[in-house]
This record gives sequence, structure tokens and C-alpha cells, in this order.
Amino acid sequence: MEEIFPGHPRAESLRIRKRIAEAMEMGIVVPEGLTAHGRGEAFDYLIGEKTTEVAKRAIEASAAALLMASHPVISVNGNAAALVPSELVELSKICGAKLEVNLFHRSFRRELLIAEHLKKHGGGEILGVGEENAVRLPEIQSERRKADRRGIYKADVILVPLEDGDRTEALKRMGKFVIAIDLNPLSRTARAADITIVDNIVRAVPLMVEILKEMKSKPTDVLRKMVKSFDNEANLAESLKFMSRRLLELAGETPNYLSGGTKG
Repeated sequence: MEEIFPGHPRAESLRIRKRIAEAMEMGIVVPEGLTAHGRGEAFDYLIGEKTTEVAKRAIEASAAALLMASHPVISVNGNAAALVPSELVELSKICGAKLEVNLFHRSFRRELLIAEHLKKHGGGEILGVGEENAVRLPEIQSERRKADRRGIYKADVILVPLEDGDRTEALKRMGKFVIAIDLNPLSRTARAADITIVDNIVRAVPLMVEILKEMKSKPTDVLRKMVKSFDNEANLAESLKFMSRRLLELAGETPNYLSGGTKG
């Protein structure tokens, strides 16, 4: 694979793409995962490829929810395993969450590959592999209906980075508290989740690790207030407004309400 020069203006983006491509060669990522990554990258351009203040607040509320959970679980697909394996393992250890492989394009081989990849990056027990503890979630037609009875099936709080809408909606119908990481604030996943972090997973997960470390000592009532006061509809609206403002600014225009006009 071609060398990525540090001075290239898109060096970081190219490094991320390379990780995804290498993971596909390993069998962790499927070709459809490349398409999903490209779609997310387009939205990342809209926020300037930086974590916004809106996203930071969502990450803080998510950290509070994970710390309060009785049975937190982190759902891991191929792209997530390819991009932030060490960070997901560290996150799981800090908040006591189980790691569970969950795939749309599922095969036992991919389950094993992803589980082994997470273990190589420090993971312990990885759920969601094989049929021994498998159950099927209702109302889902894809292979994502499969869940581990020790993990997602019994979880109260689930972090679902790079998720699909069908399963997020199904998890909500089951009474789960769902935290999504999704660069697209218009997706069904983003709109169905209790908390949506509109950010790139390669920035969101490391930042969540740092925030969790800082928040572990906070009293339960403070954590509970952070979660209860979080409004995901307002969060998504602010994310869209941020994108809109940035597009107007890039076009050389100033939003009316920023120039002293009436907010529309």
C-alpha cells in the first residue's frame, strides 16, 4: 500500500482510510463498510473534522449514563474494531462494560476475527461469538437480530457506535438506553437513540475515555442529573445548525441571526 506522507493535507484522513482497507484485507471489514465510512466522512467535512462543543456535551452525558449503568455493553462492528480497538477495550475496562461483536454482514469467521482483534488490543472476554449464548431480538430481519444473552440482551445501557437504524429502534422498544456515535444527525439511528454523539468515532471514543476517568469520582446524583437533563432532539438540532452555519460561512455568507437579523 502506498506510503502516506506526513505533510499531505489529508494525511489523517488517509491513515484512517488505510486502517479500514487493511481491516478489509484481514476479513474484519466487509466492502459495504468502506461505503459506510465514506458516507460518514462526508458529514465529518461538514463539522470541520473536529469535535464540536455540542458533541462534547453528548459525550459527557454518555459517560454519565455508562457510569450509572448496571449492565453496560459496547456493541462492536467491523469498522469500529478496525478504527478504535484499543480505545474500545480501555473504555470497557473503565466503565465495566462488556464488549459484544454485532454484525450486519455476519459470519462465524468474522465474529472470531473481530474478537481476536480486540483481544490483541487488550480485550478480555468478548461476547457475541458463536451460537451457545445467542438469542434473537424481535422485529429485526437482518443478522443484527442476533444478540448475546449475557450482553446486549440483558444490558440496560448500550453504546452502539456506527449502528444501523433497525436495531437501534428495536433496542429502544426493548427498553434499552441507547448511546449512538453517528456523524449523520439525520439517520434513524441518531434520531432513535437516547444520546447521539455527532462526531467521528476516532475522536469520540478517546475523548470519552478521558472524560470517564475524570467523572468516575462524581456523585451518583450529579451523574443522574446530567443524563436526565440531556435533550437529544435539541442536541441533534444544534448539530444541524452547526453544519448549516459552517456551510454558509464557507460560502462567504453570514447566517441572518448572526448578523443581527431575526433568528429564523
